[in-house]
Parts: sequence; C-alpha cells; structure tokens
Amino acid sequence: MRSNRPMKQTAAFAVRSLSAWSRLPMLAMALLSCQPSTEHDAPVSPEFDAAHFGHPDSVLFWRPDQQLASFRNYERIFPTRTIRASPHPFPLPQAIRDLSSIRYEIDGDTFDLAAFRNHNNVAGLLVIKDGHIVHEGYGLGNGPDTRWVSYSVAKSVVSMLVGAAIRDGYVGSVDDPVANYVPILKGGAYEGVSLRNVLQMSSGVAWNEDYTDPRANVSEVIPLTALQRLQYLSRLPRAEPPGQLFNYSTGEAELVGAVLRGAVGNNLSTYLEATIWQSFGMESDANWMLVEPGGAEQGGCCLSATLRDYGRIGLFALRGGVLPNGEHVLPRDWMAQSTMPSPTNDGYGYLWWLRGDGVFSASGIFGQAIIVDPAQRLVVVTHSVWPTPTHSDMSAHRNALFAAIREALEL
Repeated sequence: MRSNRPMKQTAAFAVRSLSAWSRLPMLAMALLSCQPSTEHDAPVSPEFDAAHFGHPDSVLFWRPDQQLASFRNYERIFPTRTIRASPHPFPLPQAIRDLSSIRYEIDGDTFDLAAFRNHNNVAGLLVIKDGHIVHEGYGLGNGPDTRWVSYSVAKSVVSMLVGAAIRDGYVGSVDDPVANYVPILKGGAYEGVSLRNVLQMSSGVAWNEDYTDPRANVSEVIPLTALQRLQYLSRLPRAEPPGQLFNYSTGEAELVGAVLRGAVGNNLSTYLEATIWQSFGMESDANWMLVEPGGAEQGGCCLSATLRDYGRIGLFALRGGVLPNGEHVLPRDWMAQSTMPSPTNDGYGYLWWLRGDGVFSASGIFGQAIIVDPAQRLVVVTHSVWPTPTHSDMSAHRNALFAAIREALEL
C-alpha cells in the first residue's frame, strides 16, 4: 500500500502567517527585500535579533520577524551542543557563473533568479558544481559566517550517522529491531519494528505531523524531555502492520537518534563531529539543538551550520561518504541503499526525499534544503523564511529553479 500524503496547511494558519509579513517592523521588512548576491548584506546586530526572538515553546507558530531573528540564533534561544570545525577544511574553490539569465515558468509566468530570491524569502543560496562554488548568495542580513537552523535536513544527517554506526560495528543492520537498542519500547507498538521500517517512516505506529495543529503529536512532544519523549512513543497505538504504510513522522527520526545513542554510547553531536564534521573538513563550528540542557539532541531536527558547510554535507553524500583521503565513513553501498525508493513511498528512502533521475534531497520546514544530483555532480542549498512550515507554491518555485540551474550547468 503506497501513500505519499502531503502535510496539511489550514487556511486560517496560512492567512494568519501571510498577513504577519505585512506587519514586520520597518527594518525587518527592509532586510526581507534585500537581494542576495555573491556579496553578502550588512550583518544584523545581535541586539536587533534578540529583540525579535520567538518563544521557545511556539516554534511552529513564530511570526515572520521572530523566524528571521531566531533561525540564525538557535544557540541563543535553546540549549545546544557544539560540533567543532575541522582544522583542515574541505576546499570549495570558486568558479563563479553568471546565473542571472536563468529563467523558469510557474503557471505561465516567467521568473529569474532575483525573482526567486524575493518570492521565496531566501536567506542563502549555494550552488556547487564539480566541487566548485558557481553561485553563493546571501540576504535577509545573513552572511558566510551565519549559522542557520536546518529543521528536518538534520534527519538526513542522522541517516548517514546510522550508516557510520553500521560500518563502525555499533549497529548490526537495518533489520535489527529498534527495541534492541531502546528497551523502553518493549511491550509497545514499536516492538517488532525494524530500524529499516523507522528509517523509511513505515513503522505503522500512529503519528500526526500536522504542523498547523497545536494538538498534533509533532507539537505535543516539543516541551517533553528525552526520556518523556521515548515514554510518549512507547504509548502510541499501532495503526498498520510494520512496512505497510508511509507516514511522515518526526517521532521516527527522534527514535533513530535514540537508537544511535544506545548503540554508540555517546551523544549525536560528538559522533557527528568525529565521523563526518572534522573528518570530512567542515569549515565552521556548528551546533545541534538539545531536548534539554546537557541532554540528548533533537534526532529529527535542528542542526545549525553555515551555508557552505551544508554544501559540504551535500558533497559528503554525493561522494558516498568517502573522505578526502579515500577512507570510507559509510558502508560502500549505504548511500545507494539510502536513496532507493521505499516499498511504501517511491519518493522516500532512509530519511532522504527522492526527486527522480537519481536526485535526492534533505528537506526542512520553512524552506530549508540540500539537493544532491550525483549524475550532474551538483549540490544546491537553500536557506529560506517561508510564511508556513510547508508551502506548495514556494516548493514549486524551488523545484523549478533547481531544474533550470541543472539545465544551465548540464554538461
């Protein structure tokens, strides 16, 4: 049984969010109208951002001015753990191309790169072709040193950490029951569910990911501690047998994070730092939001890193997890397995979205994405401030721009 259910948007939420854009303070509105280029905008003062931080318990319902200030300051709002930069950054030489002539069409209207930036409220756009930066642009007060929150892009990073844990011998295989690593799940709906089921979002356990509903599961777990979240997951009812139905669930990614912690015996940030961040050559420190001070990372969310280091994440995936010295961090076939269509959703792999023609992406709410095209040796990264968590029109613009960039740079 296949299901690729879109995440819901209520009209009331969309209207409330869109109308909020028109009420931004004058300075914030000016920042939103800035057009990114290979030059970056003047940075926004920390004091300005601090005056517009959103409340930590209402992330999904922040006003646009709160989004803008908060997305680049997660470590000032939430507990985080630092992921230290590599002393030997992976080089990203520039081979700048003029992409101003790129055009794409939506519903009969033609748009160029500048129109895309404005329409999608873009804070950063990076295009890497053959390991070279061909376009790098910033807006909304961001610059090369800005750390920006990933939201669910982190899920795809967690997927690669599972591969690393298998290669390191901490995890046996994706067919292991998750309850073997997280015993609190025994006796609940997750007993008998495999790691593969969870990576493919097909556990069969009931979950509501409606970002617009404060009573949905995805909202209810936000204030809970890491232990309380596992207890919450252990009490969820079963909706379908494992492996029969795709149901997008941040709870599943949280569970994968718990499996990793149980298997590795360490936190996700430290394991990421050791296996990928420093080994591959990330240029800047990153951080990962914690569920509680000193506690576990958000397994389904909220890395914060620079635009270029998100690009390096894409390159790491494109290279199949091979380090500059030729060492394999992931099993040799891991990325191929991870980006193979799932039995219950041919548009989803192991916490990666699949876009056809071998293209895959890590995607986060409010317009965050890393798009990887192995055949064209192309990585495109977007940082955005969408007015709603998911937005079909802005998604269509991003997809159309990617296709136009791909065609323009195709050899």
